[in-house]
Amino acid sequence: MSGKPDRLAVLVSGRGSNLQALLDAIAGQRLDAGIVGVFSNQPAADALERVAPPLRWSLDAKQCSGRAEFDQRMADAIAERRPDWIVCAGYMRILGDDFVRRFAGRMLNIHPSLLPKYPGLHTHVHAIEAGDTEHGASVHFVNEHLDAGALIAQAVIPIIPGDTPDALAARLLPREHRLLTAVMRLAVAGRLAERNGKAEIDGHCLLQPLRLDCDGSLMP
Repeated sequence: MSGKPDRLAVLVSGRGSNLQALLDAIAGQRLDAGIVGVFSNQPAADALERVAPPLRWSLDAKQCSGRAEFDQRMADAIAERRPDWIVCAGYMRILGDDFVRRFAGRMLNIHPSLLPKYPGLHTHVHAIEAGDTEHGASVHFVNEHLDAGALIAQAVIPIIPGDTPDALAARLLPREHRLLTAVMRLAVAGRLAERNGKAEIDGHCLLQPLRLDCDGSLMP
């Protein structure tokens, strides 16, 4: 290994609170990495303002002839930054198969549900309407299927009687931040990999996702 910090490319669509969690962890020397680019399908995304202009890349999909062109242009821009990991941190546009295959094995996503429950949107609403007693967030490798890649770790919180989707989302968000940071510490330490569609830690296949402990550690 070179000893240099891992290079992270981060994909965003909104306000960028998970991006900020990574930036804070890097600044606090809790994550040995550097952000080499922040990429968005929303040129007005607040998340872009969290990094210096040279690190920002955005493109309105309406300026492209279709999904393939958009994905190609963003993938080329990402590749130019030579990232070790690509992190989807609140990126709300579906990525095409060619894009996913180009970065296979080094692209991660954080999703606000206990996958495989509730892929896609409105996860807090679904959890409450289903009468679930628990909710949470998951970090997984990205594959060609929506929110269906190999699970790495999850954070769990209780659903309290009377919870609204907004209240549940607000209570989960700090746990999302800790979860993503904890998984990225594994990644940049060289401990995380994907093999044959399964997540591996230290060369051993994960039979079930790791769980985020109260102190922010990941436990079997």
